[in-house]
Amino acid sequence: QVHLVESGGGLVQAGGSLRLSCADSGRTFSSYAMAWFRQPPGKERQFVAASNWSDSSTYYADSVKGRFTISRDTAKNTVYLQMNSLKPEDTAIYYCARSRTGWGRPDQLATIHTYYYWGQGTQVTVSS
Repeated sequence: QVHLVESGGGLVQAGGSLRLSCADSGRTFSSYAMAWFRQPPGKERQFVAASNWSDSSTYYADSVKGRFTISRDTAKNTVYLQMNSLKPEDTAIYYCARSRTGWGRPDQLATIHTYYYWGQGTQVTVSS
């Protein structure tokens, strides 16, 4: 059974860093594409970063490229999002998600409907 649990959110000043973790207690994500999305206050959920399993490719939203890094530790059944140089506009609830396939095109990976399993989210607040 898939059970994704995010952690690592919190309050940080602009320019700071946070590392989010997403653990799968069901140990199912090792062969699937994984992603991070976020939902800012009053806005729709938006794509942040994704990682394909089959070829280890990664993709990022333009707004976070060069600042955020997605990675996974298969032995720990955990996917990470390292967030550096945080900005107030990065404030959001961050969600991890698992697809039902091991690979997707960039446009597919950036689409919410690609993902079947979601965590409950972790709040990230960046103060100016």
